[in-house]
Amino acid sequence: MENVKASGLFSINRRAMMAMTAAGVLTPRTALAADKVNIAISNSTGDFAILVALKKGYFAEEGIEANGVVFDSGGKMIAPLGSGEIDVATGSASATLFNAVARGIKIQIACGNGNARPGYGHQVLIVRKQHVDSGRYKTLADLKGMKVALPGPGTGATSTINQGLKTVGLSFKDIEPTYLAYPQHVTAMANGAVDAGLTTEPAATYAVEQKIAVKIMTNDQYYPNSDATHIIYSSHFAEKRPEVAKRFMRAFIKAMRFYDGALADGGLKGPNSDEVIKILMEFTDLKNPTLYKTMHTQGSNPDARLNWDSLRTDFEFFKTQGWIEGQVDINQTVNTSFADAALKELGPYVRK
Repeated sequence: MENVKASGLFSINRRAMMAMTAAGVLTPRTALAADKVNIAISNSTGDFAILVALKKGYFAEEGIEANGVVFDSGGKMIAPLGSGEIDVATGSASATLFNAVARGIKIQIACGNGNARPGYGHQVLIVRKQHVDSGRYKTLADLKGMKVALPGPGTGATSTINQGLKTVGLSFKDIEPTYLAYPQHVTAMANGAVDAGLTTEPAATYAVEQKIAVKIMTNDQYYPNSDATHIIYSSHFAEKRPEVAKRFMRAFIKAMRFYDGALADGGLKGPNSDEVIKILMEFTDLKNPTLYKTMHTQGSNPDARLNWDSLRTDFEFFKTQGWIEGQVDINQTVNTSFADAALKELGPYVRK
């Protein structure tokens, strides 16, 4: 499979499921009827619910053998999703996704994943400390003319920074976007190649601790409740294996709810936090449990509801920038029927 960094990062196989059956976790019928689902992930904290579903046994309970396949960017997930090599992916509603649908690639946004509910903004605007100390930067309006690090054209971050700029009468055209992968943002800021960046953790905390940058604000402050990532289904998966797709969604929503129980006071400080942090440390490159407790953490929608407002806002922004290359209706890209069906069975979530 082209562009895949590694496959089989995680897997609940039949032998493991039989062991879980012996322990009373599963029924023999479920263990023997496991359905394999290939899941594209980025090996980051954005995969939180997928990883929780794996380790808490929610996939196994639904008779699903989960096979993780790691990609180094969301754009590289699109082709194998369209061909059906990958069944499910975590990713953002980028211009790449909309263009893929316009070209006839059969993929669909199934539900929300991470979001920026108030208090849980995970995209952090940072500015070089030199600019803050000198007075070059005082307010958001001072971003005008600055080189701002962003992950790429047509990504959710570009629309997010535009929303922030609008609060001070500016727009995307007033900055000089510099497209770099998130891990490169702090290095670019340290050597003076960029003036600011809309970045993620743990880079933001590291930049502040090293006195390279100053944290300005998080995206929940100017783009509240916007969806950061989504669960994306291959249409092959949804149409040819609808029952498995429904069971997958049930497991996913259970995991979202467990993750929500880890959130408190703007971070991973809730009752389930130690267990969630342990799971994230196992599968991601971030191995410092203390950092998880202090860094900015993305929120979740424990009912996996899609934020249509932010989806439309991002889509329209991409169009104004000329990043949508074909004719596509936003409704073509969405199918929430599996989430709706799962919620009917699970009932609405009640936050404690």
